[in-house]
Amino acid sequence: MKKVTYVFCVLFLLGISFPISGYSSEENDKTFPSLVKVAMRNAGNSLLLQNNDSTSLVLPIIETKKNYFLLSFQTELSITPDSIVKALDQNFTALNLPEAYLVEVINCTNQEVSYSYAVSNDEEKNIIPCLGRKLPLSCYTVHVSFHRGTSLMGFRFGSSWYVLILLFLVGTTLFFWAKKKRETIVSDVLSFAALGDYKFYKAQNKLVKNDRSIQLTLKESELLQVFCDNPNQVVKRDFLLKEVWENKGVFVGRSLDTFISKLRKKFKDDNSINIVNIHGVGYKLEIIKKARR
Repeated sequence: MKKVTYVFCVLFLLGISFPISGYSSEENDKTFPSLVKVAMRNAGNSLLLQNNDSTSLVLPIIETKKNYFLLSFQTELSITPDSIVKALDQNFTALNLPEAYLVEVINCTNQEVSYSYAVSNDEEKNIIPCLGRKLPLSCYTVHVSFHRGTSLMGFRFGSSWYVLILLFLVGTTLFFWAKKKRETIVSDVLSFAALGDYKFYKAQNKLVKNDRSIQLTLKESELLQVFCDNPNQVVKRDFLLKEVWENKGVFVGRSLDTFISKLRKKFKDDNSINIVNIHGVGYKLEIIKKARR
């Protein structure tokens, strides 16, 4: 009976959330273009300043169609991919704009795409090639298109965390409804690396401690494998980038530090394991052997 009541309450909340979500989406749609224009104009100003140009204008930002925006300049300029990636990322993040978008730098003369890259909600899937290869002085326009989620029956998913949380609750409820009791997690017979009280299963991207399984992302698993191969040794940043990210897209911002922080949290319950930052050099996985009693 309690389960039935719980499911009914969750479904009821889900039902009333759709009108709220729809209203929220309408309000966001009104302010979204204005925020994008502010962010792109500021990014355009940064690009001009990097060209030592403090007088030329950033022309009005145009929304060519829904969620598609055009940035253009009064004069010719040279663009370094690193600069445009950083400028747009900083301004979009500052105004809390969607994390998934496509950027195309188009040459005004021949209308060909001189440079482009894509950013997704999953940082591991970002595709940002050719950083450091400067585009020659010319007339360029920057086109940005945002992916703001799909819609169903007129309601836009991805625009309201409220709906997503309730959908998660429904999924969790149905999961426990189908299960009479939680199955015991059994460790696989595949090989593993012992890290303090943990067992690291590289092939399955997971850590296991006392029958509790901790799932890792592919990048977290690859990064941890490098540390396992070099326990209690300093691993240089450049080596980590080469081993984990080389030929798999471009490494941007502080992603390495972010992944290191995530790994540290996975080992928070074991004082014998620590990932130490060696300033200016890299990181070291310290494993302290526990004394036998």
